[in-house]
Amino acid sequence: MTPRQPVTHLAFIRASNGRSSELGARLRDLLEPSLCMPGCLSFSVQRSQADDDLWLLSGSWHDQQAMTGYFASANLDLLGELVQAQVLASLDLHTFSE
Repeated sequence: MTPRQPVTHLAFIRASNGRSSELGARLRDLLEPSLCMPGCLSFSVQRSQADDDLWLLSGSWHDQQAMTGYFASANLDLLGELVQAQVLASLDLHTFSE
């Protein structure tokens, strides 16, 4: 049996033109429910200092199973809604382990 390793996700999310404040407010709605997910070690939403339209959504998880559970949760339905409403222009997701 392999030991559980912490894993992290980083999502670089670009707002559609003129929609950055709206995107940020909606992404911040993910904070509390994400922090309450099983296995969540940390979760944050940050705005780029150099590019007002670029946001970073990052989370650290106890193990791959916890992160996979998060990705399958209803919390992330919000991202689909933002794409449909054309608030979100692009999303670049990366996952990492130690």
